[in-house]
Amino acid sequence: MAVPGRSTLRDLFDDSPTPHFAHPPRTHHRDFYLATDGSYRRSRGGLGAVIETRDGTRVARIALPDEVPDNNVAEYRALHLGLDVLAARAPPSASVGLLVDHDALATNVNYAVLAASHPDWEPPREISVPGGSRHHWRGIRARIAGFGELRAARIASRDNPAHALANAPEEYAHLRTRSPRCVLPDPPSDSSQSTQVPPPSRHERHAGD
Repeated sequence: MAVPGRSTLRDLFDDSPTPHFAHPPRTHHRDFYLATDGSYRRSRGGLGAVIETRDGTRVARIALPDEVPDNNVAEYRALHLGLDVLAARAPPSASVGLLVDHDALATNVNYAVLAASHPDWEPPREISVPGGSRHHWRGIRARIAGFGELRAARIASRDNPAHALANAPEEYAHLRTRSPRCVLPDPPSDSSQSTQVPPPSRHERHAGD
């Protein structure tokens, strides 16, 4: 449910499952939210990303044509691109909420986050990435480690604001002429720090629910 005066991406993040993470109220207060999507159609692909602060200020919209071998690789490339752009505009201490519409990618990101807190850097289960994505996966993991806190939520493709950008990048060519913005979110209000009850059975939902 949308909340007036608050980031649309935050609303999506709050209402979506975060694979392999329970979602207690404090995790709803991200500094930045990043939605990414990759597309592939007959040797023509595209990458899309949208970045917002928690108060709804838009940091960036990205739509780039890209040559990719398949949709899985496109998803990893889009996330790598979005994280690179965010890292150039956010402080290292920032907490980040990712929104992707790819089950395996959301799971792998959260496995990598859990591995980073493990004494032996071991994920809960073995991480498998698509062929052609390994270099991008290494870049993604490096970016994950560079933020204060991060986790990924799985959203439906129809709800992903980066979907249109990735599927028709030529229609958004004007975005590539805009100057980059460095934006910090407003400090949390007292009401946003109050204890909230997370959505029911959030921790019990599977990634594809």
